[in-house]
Amino acid sequence: ESSPHLPAPNDVMVYSYNFRSLLKWSPVEVDRGLVLYTVHFKTGAFNEWDEMNCTRITQTECSFPWSLKQRRWTIVLRVRAELGQVTSDWVETDPFVAERNTIIGPPKVNSVNASSNSLLISVTPPFGSEVGDFLEYHVSYWENATSTAKKETRTSSTLFKIENLKEMTLYCFRIQVELTTYSDLQLLGLESAPECHRTTIS
Repeated sequence: ESSPHLPAPNDVMVYSYNFRSLLKWSPVEVDRGLVLYTVHFKTGAFNEWDEMNCTRITQTECSFPWSLKQRRWTIVLRVRAELGQVTSDWVETDPFVAERNTIIGPPKVNSVNASSNSLLISVTPPFGSEVGDFLEYHVSYWENATSTAKKETRTSSTLFKIENLKEMTLYCFRIQVELTTYSDLQLLGLESAPECHRTTIS
């Protein structure tokens, strides 16, 4: 039975990074007693509320279980506060679709090998790809010493070269991932922090 005396959780939002998703909310403050929280979900295909692995928990966040890892599913979540027998109203999220709403992080730069006229860069993608994914790396690079315009190159390989560089020169680069899914959705990821390396002498 919902009660006007127990406020519902605020700031309820889904946070999703590299397709790992969780629901977060602000704690409900009460004078005495321990507030617990329960989270339910339903999918676009099956319009019935179901329990997640978060029933009467003390934390103010709830990770999505493996059963909800389908990127294309539309998922709605709801959370309420509970204090003894008293419960708050449910608070529902907007529909969430990981394939549209996740934030894609930058790739990990594993190694950079400099020669006199190129940098050979090895990266690891930010998440495990699924069938039908096409990943492209957008690389922007520039000479550190001058304010010359950035140059750009694109590649779908995790090992690639930035070529036609000057020798003994410090170059910086940033990389971001563009994901094209099998349903032709395009997601552009966050850029990596700039990394700088000096070419060698020939």
